[in-house]
Amino acid sequence: MIKDPAGRLLLIKRGHEPGAGLWSLPGGRIEPGETDQQALVREVLEETGLRVDCGALLGTADLPGPGGAVIHVGDYLAVVTGGELAAGDDAADARWVTAAEMEALPLTKGLAGYLTAWGAYPA
Repeated sequence: MIKDPAGRLLLIKRGHEPGAGLWSLPGGRIEPGETDQQALVREVLEETGLRVDCGALLGTADLPGPGGAVIHVGDYLAVVTGGELAAGDDAADARWVTAAEMEALPLTKGLAGYLTAWGAYPA
């Protein structure tokens, strides 16, 4: 989870399944040999063009995946250290959103609930 100085949340519009066309936090798969933190830094750069430092673990969730699989997700706090915001990789769009704007977007299942439960957004 990444916020800008104005308190807006960074979201990406998923360009591919699962969840194509839905808005979510930047993220993706952990490559062999990567830590969660290394994967976060790489995925955010690939999807948004932004360089970040990984912070504390915000929370975890087990989400339904294709074919009955369960996808374990760990969401971390992160801080932008450089780069220019631009959708890339499997993101169809990337933008900073306010809480009101987020409510109007089609979000990945459970995202708003998890962020609220973790006390992370809106805040």
